[in-house]
Amino acid sequence: MRRPGGWWRLKSTPEKVETYTRWSFHFFGGIEVFALGVSAYGRTGVGLASALCLLVTVHAAVCMLVSSRALDWTLGRRPQPVRLMWTLVAVTAVVAITAVVIADRGPAGEVETAAGSVYGGVMCFGAGVITLGVRGRRRMVAVVGAFALGAGLMTFPLEMPALASVVLAGLVMVTGGFLAVTSIFSLWLLNAVYALDDAKETRARLAVAEERLRFGRDMHDVMGRNLAVIALKSELAVQLSRRGRPEAVEQMIEVQRIAQESQREVRDVVRGYREAALEVELAGARGVLSAAGIVSEITGETAGLPSEVQSALGWVVREATTNVLRHGDAEKVAVVVRMSEGRVVLTVENDGVTEATGDGPSADSGGSGLAGLRERLSAVDGTLEAGPAGKGVFRLTAEVPLPAAATGAAALGVAS
Repeated sequence: MRRPGGWWRLKSTPEKVETYTRWSFHFFGGIEVFALGVSAYGRTGVGLASALCLLVTVHAAVCMLVSSRALDWTLGRRPQPVRLMWTLVAVTAVVAITAVVIADRGPAGEVETAAGSVYGGVMCFGAGVITLGVRGRRRMVAVVGAFALGAGLMTFPLEMPALASVVLAGLVMVTGGFLAVTSIFSLWLLNAVYALDDAKETRARLAVAEERLRFGRDMHDVMGRNLAVIALKSELAVQLSRRGRPEAVEQMIEVQRIAQESQREVRDVVRGYREAALEVELAGARGVLSAAGIVSEITGETAGLPSEVQSALGWVVREATTNVLRHGDAEKVAVVVRMSEGRVVLTVENDGVTEATGDGPSADSGGSGLAGLRERLSAVDGTLEAGPAGKGVFRLTAEVPLPAAATGAAALGVAS
């Protein structure tokens, strides 16, 4: 059963910002309904107030739909909502003209005030929302200016003074411009958050690729020279064999020796990659996490640990770091190595839990990473535990027993 608020914790940081931005635009629609529609009930009769409130509600609904589609268009998920934007222009014009008619032909006094508020308000909200669907400063200024000009021209049937019409147009220009700037800034901020998230993923992929390139360079350095020598000596052996020279056998024996030596060197490289010391893996994890923009905090003493213990725990560090980069949204990773009753305890914590079940980035999607670690730790009688450890935190704990001699040496090291 999903916990309350689980849908929000499932979202990544950019998705949370997008949800906040989308509902902020919808909140503008709610403000329009209450500020222009509901407030009309206190200014005029119930019949006219209900008509004005209904018009404002329809206009606000269209505004919310346009803002949502414009947001999707900005994020590249939908085509530009051109028809819907023209629909909003038409609805704005209809509501504004209706408000003008009510103000012109309805009872004087409070009715004119209520209708006038609806008239100016829908023009301001319409101008602010339409700018979400266009790009470029000039087009945005042109949209707001067109609404302000239209607001001034449609006041002529009311026989308003020219100065009052200019003031009204200026108010629409300023208020609509403010709403437009606020909305555009929200979109800019959302795009920036998505861009930063993409950059973070790119840095993580580059960090993993750099580690693969390092291994590839090591293999090239080991095999390149030996393969070149093998090729030359093989060619020489072929030439000598064609001439019936006995030295061909010596050359092939040398080729065999170099090939066997190459196999040994390759095993050494792979063994060094797979069984690196824990201290080396911790240093590598710090560098890779830093390159990915993740804060790492590594504490504890690793000196004096047996090679098989270091190898097993080094694999835990490597697997946990790799999965943080691949699957998580972590901002901080803490690694602690400590001695406890003749056992080495390695703890890796990160704040990148993204699934409703509490699974974090230290476990891969299929669980094979944890299974592989448990197999490696079982070879040295070690254990592995993984799971959530608080709100948004995933903890991986590996314990490996120390041999009696190593336990004594570790105790002396701590005492000194």
